[in-house]
Amino acid sequence: QVQLVESGGGLVQAGGSLRLSCAASGRTFSSYSMGWFRQAPGKEREFVAGITWSGSSTYYEDSVKGRFTISRDNAKNTLYLQMNSLKPEDTGVYYCAARASIDYGLRLPSEFDYWGQGTQVTVSS
Repeated sequence: QVQLVESGGGLVQAGGSLRLSCAASGRTFSSYSMGWFRQAPGKEREFVAGITWSGSSTYYEDSVKGRFTISRDNAKNTLYLQMNSLKPEDTGVYYCAARASIDYGLRLPSEFDYWGQGTQVTVSS
């Protein structure tokens, strides 16, 4: 099992940047495929970005391509999401998620086994 704790959220003006972190417990973090999701009020949880266990492959939801970067440091058991050029529509609770898998391209919440508690990101216009 793995436990996930997100941090780094906050209030930022449109065009600004934030860096989210997700600290994972356990010694097998490097064997997990990871993802970031977000959920706006009244909306379903949606995929934002994903990364394979090694970090060699990443993939993104279309609206964040070129603005967000997902990365991981397996030595530190930490997942990151660098968010630049933020827009008001990026507002929501951001969650990191893990799956004990080498699969690439996981995008559905049901495909992930472990979740953090979330961190709030608010982008003002």
